[in-house]
Amino acid sequence: MPTPIARHVLTRRAALTGLGLGAAGLLAACTGAGDSGHGSHSGSSAGSSASQPGAASSTGSAGMSGHDLGRSFGPPTPLEPTPGQRLVSATLEPAPATVDLGGVNASTWAYGSAVPGPVIRATAGDLLQVTVTNRLSAGTTVHWHGIRLRNAADGVPGLTQAPIAPGTTYRYDFVPPDPGTYFFHSHVGVQIDRGLYGTLVIDDPREPGGYDAEWVVVLDDWTDGIGKTPDDILAELVAGGGGHAGHGMGMGMGDPPWGMGGDVTYPHYLVNGRVASAPETFTAKPGQRVRIRLVNASADTIFAVALGGHRLTVTHTDGYAVQPRECAALYLGMGERYDVVVTLADGVFPLVAAPFGKLAVSARALVRTGSGDPPAANARPAELGGEILTHADLRPTDAARLADRAPDAVLPVVLGGGMGNYAWTINGAAYGKNAPLQLTAGQRTRLRVSNQSMMTHPFHLHGHTFALAGTGLRKDTVLVRHMETLDLDFDADNRGSWMAHCHNAYHGEAGMMIELAYQG
Repeated sequence: MPTPIARHVLTRRAALTGLGLGAAGLLAACTGAGDSGHGSHSGSSAGSSASQPGAASSTGSAGMSGHDLGRSFGPPTPLEPTPGQRLVSATLEPAPATVDLGGVNASTWAYGSAVPGPVIRATAGDLLQVTVTNRLSAGTTVHWHGIRLRNAADGVPGLTQAPIAPGTTYRYDFVPPDPGTYFFHSHVGVQIDRGLYGTLVIDDPREPGGYDAEWVVVLDDWTDGIGKTPDDILAELVAGGGGHAGHGMGMGMGDPPWGMGGDVTYPHYLVNGRVASAPETFTAKPGQRVRIRLVNASADTIFAVALGGHRLTVTHTDGYAVQPRECAALYLGMGERYDVVVTLADGVFPLVAAPFGKLAVSARALVRTGSGDPPAANARPAELGGEILTHADLRPTDAARLADRAPDAVLPVVLGGGMGNYAWTINGAAYGKNAPLQLTAGQRTRLRVSNQSMMTHPFHLHGHTFALAGTGLRKDTVLVRHMETLDLDFDADNRGSWMAHCHNAYHGEAGMMIELAYQG
């Protein structure tokens, strides 16, 4: 059943104040990791092409995952539309920018003059060509989180491509085969914790709709250009051993359901790039049905989301349809997406995203369907005081289910670390030192993900989607509680070198990633 939100705050996050240090220069420049994965439908889809491919020797991000795997990358094969296929083109220019977060100006890196970046929209089966020109001083990539695509377009530096060097252009070509709510972001270092993210919506030409409006709602935790930079935060976490401000052992188990609430204290939490004191306002009419596409693009924060005075009906998670489930509120982990439908009442209502386990003003937007004064910025909807839905409460529709089949292989994925130092591991070692997991094409593969650490980890699989054993729920990113084991089943039907990793950006950069490699 749904889980009550935490009443107390027992976190192991670092209080990153007054610790100015230059440790970033002592750490290896990171070439990052990636995310993707709408994979268990049959067939392969995409590629990518480079107009000026070039490796960047520096990424501008400190980290421990940037091991040189000794791989070289030539220009990937460009794709052209097949007869009758629609071509959708887009451009992205990651560049330094000063963005207005609602009266709070932040100097950061962004895809344009605002965060989030643009919404890119296509229909399942279209050919999508996205040209990326790097205006940064460091290498970057773009990862298409949750999309099942060919390996060359996955955007994982050092594994599927070289970073896009400053001043050069790279084109990602791919065919998104599966409709749903996705997002894109840099996968170099901790660049995602700047402003380098946006939403990707893949429409379903067969979907009947049944709603009057659609809103995209992107959640984030924000520090860049206001507090410390993400690179400095990572350097402090690693140099401090994860031991300051309750980081490490001796803090207890935290609160249900997720335990301890993250590693970083942020000055702001955002909805669609706006602080709580200057929220975005969505307008509609009383009685209208609205589809809300929720995206958690944050680096370190699980959010509990509620719309004051309303019940929400969950219809999809990570792009896959679920049996409709009504709830007062729901949790979103880093990298997760949920679609909900709501019938609006008359008035002004807060759409609130409360950061789990963190003492902070919640992120919020406003929904206005009539007259009235907005609630205070720190108003907490009553819906957050009751039961809050988790993935365990959902079941897939019949069409979304993975076909029944016993696993041919069971691969252990042991999440560990964080005990006394800031080093996160999979199978006992950091990325680049752990042995890749070996996949055999055509096999039903089970990842037995065992979290042996004291923190919850949003576990993400690239290039494929999985079904949770027991419920059958289809996802590409799932929260794995401390001391919990989840069995994740998928079909090895998308050849290449893929990532599986924690989608807490700081855990991933401190080593909690592993390669999945097809044999033969």
